[in-house]
Amino acid sequence: MHLGITFGQLNPRAFEEVAVAADELGYESAWLPEHLVFPLRVEGELIPGEEHPPVPPTVPIFDACAYLSYLAARTAHLRLGTLVYLLGIRHPFVGARAFATLDVVSGGRAICGVGAGWLRPEWDAVGIDPSTRGARLDEAIGVVRRLWTEPEIAHDGPHFPFEPVAFEPKPVQVGGPPVHVGGESARALRRAATLGDGWLGMAHTPATAAAQVGRLRALAEEAGRDPGAVEVTVMGEVGPGSDLGAWEEAGVDRLIVTPWRRSRDAVEGLTRLAAELGLAPGSARAPDGTSS
Repeated sequence: MHLGITFGQLNPRAFEEVAVAADELGYESAWLPEHLVFPLRVEGELIPGEEHPPVPPTVPIFDACAYLSYLAARTAHLRLGTLVYLLGIRHPFVGARAFATLDVVSGGRAICGVGAGWLRPEWDAVGIDPSTRGARLDEAIGVVRRLWTEPEIAHDGPHFPFEPVAFEPKPVQVGGPPVHVGGESARALRRAATLGDGWLGMAHTPATAAAQVGRLRALAEEAGRDPGAVEVTVMGEVGPGSDLGAWEEAGVDRLIVTPWRRSRDAVEGLTRLAAELGLAPGSARAPDGTSS
């Protein structure tokens, strides 16, 4: 079981301090939310059936891979991912370049967490029909993987056609950073099961996670894939005396935790939880499965 943290529950002024502490304490990964822009009008569902509450348009947004590249220089073991990056709202050249750079400067610690996006006016703002966001993401996933692995690439898809190009440098990780697909909808689960190296879920309990994992595995089998090859990441809580066994039984491979209520208490909360769970510096597994 991997343990990760998210910067989504932190004041940006605490990002660096918390990342360094998590790295030293033995947490496996850190995840940065991402948007291109926040429109003044909020419309869309992050969780199926639930209209997203208003988001102040002045919420600070950073270029995710640029910020994570900075944190890569401040950490040694922590894997660095996005939760989630809107790959389809940009040309795949942009996303592929950003994650290749992050992977190189981090020594192979990048995780490309992507999603179709819930904030429909964000797509309107850049002049893209929101109804195409799923199709654009599906196509973009295939394109970035080719850019990360092939010496020369041309593409004739409906959204991102281009003539032959070269793309260097290639990422450190063979095949490129793993692509994890976020979302709780049936379409997001199917995308993760058919195209993803992993699935990124929202806040869960072991019981609700198990239900979604069951659907995910069935979809993977239907697509002819090994269900165990799709890594499962969800957000959830663990407390004193927790052995993580219930999460493992639910099929969860990585649990993203936020053991704090205020940003100024985050390092203390991470330290306390690490002691309770017996984490140790360097205990997280590296991309090849060895200790990092």
